[in-house]
Amino acid sequence: MTTKHLFTDTHPVANAIPFSGSAFSREVVILAASFALALFIVSSIVWGLAGFDPVGTAPGKLVAIVGDAALAAIITLVLWRLRNRPLGMKAIVACVLSLAAAPISGLIDWGLHIFFVWPEPAPFNPEYFAQVVIFTTSELFGWSCLYLALQYNAQVRESERRLAALREEALHAQMRALQYQVNPHFLFNTLNSIAGLVEEGQMMPARDMVLGLAGFLRRTLALDPMSDTRLADEVDLQLAYLKIEETRFSDRMTVEMEMADNVGDALVPSLILQPLVENAIKHGIARTPGPAVLIIGAAQADSETLVVWIENSVPGEDHDEKAGMGLGLANVRKRLETRFGSSAQCIVGKGSGPGRVRVKIRMPFRT
Repeated sequence: MTTKHLFTDTHPVANAIPFSGSAFSREVVILAASFALALFIVSSIVWGLAGFDPVGTAPGKLVAIVGDAALAAIITLVLWRLRNRPLGMKAIVACVLSLAAAPISGLIDWGLHIFFVWPEPAPFNPEYFAQVVIFTTSELFGWSCLYLALQYNAQVRESERRLAALREEALHAQMRALQYQVNPHFLFNTLNSIAGLVEEGQMMPARDMVLGLAGFLRRTLALDPMSDTRLADEVDLQLAYLKIEETRFSDRMTVEMEMADNVGDALVPSLILQPLVENAIKHGIARTPGPAVLIIGAAQADSETLVVWIENSVPGEDHDEKAGMGLGLANVRKRLETRFGSSAQCIVGKGSGPGRVRVKIRMPFRT
């Protein structure tokens, strides 16, 4: 009941995606060998209980099992050809083929009987022949059911593996989309600022801003949004961004750091702070008429939690804490949810001083 060809099967739910042939072939061979061995042992015990010598009848049983194995291999090949068909249809085909192949096994058994009793006459016994046909039908259909179960299991496993791969690919694409949604906004603002400097004849500041923009984009575009980076490196990248923005707000923007000493090596998703810093500039610093402050802070809330925050000035005392936070905050929340689930948060609230808003990220502390 073993087959030597490679089986390459598919799952109807998985749109006929082929699964690993070599692994499935090994499983079929192991199952077939185990089935044949179990059949030989059981038949030897039954024949022994019936008064026949198990050792003396062993060659005949082996020949019979080899014949049944050939019939089972044919049925298995047909079921493999029907691998994309519904399971119910394959079960019906297996039943019909088992019924059709059983008389052939009965003829093989009768031929063996003639061989072993020769030169004594061996008249045809319809009752015994019917018993052999019934037994062989159950044997072949039992094997077919085992094969279909193994085939279906392999199909489900391959479908799950492919689905997991597709989900991972979609996650990568989603994370990249979330990253690149923000970059154009920053790029347009910076180019407008450069154009303004050029119009005012401030060539050196414009040149410095172009070089700073080129360096910043080179670093951000090289980052993988699915990878982690040290918090110290993430903050350093945001300081490079703020250095570019200093050209626009150098006369009134102050950047302060509130970083605890033990969090620099903590791992955070790359560019996780970029949308928040951009929002702080666009909706806070740019709209505040007088001096404005932007604070980047981080601390370890407990042994398992890292807290990072961006705090900035906003115009007016009665500000709306969530005003202007739409796309950037939504992107950060989506990335945190995708990466950490319910163990991460992004919260908007009042800052440490009047006229300030703070966006706080809580995530697992990892190094």
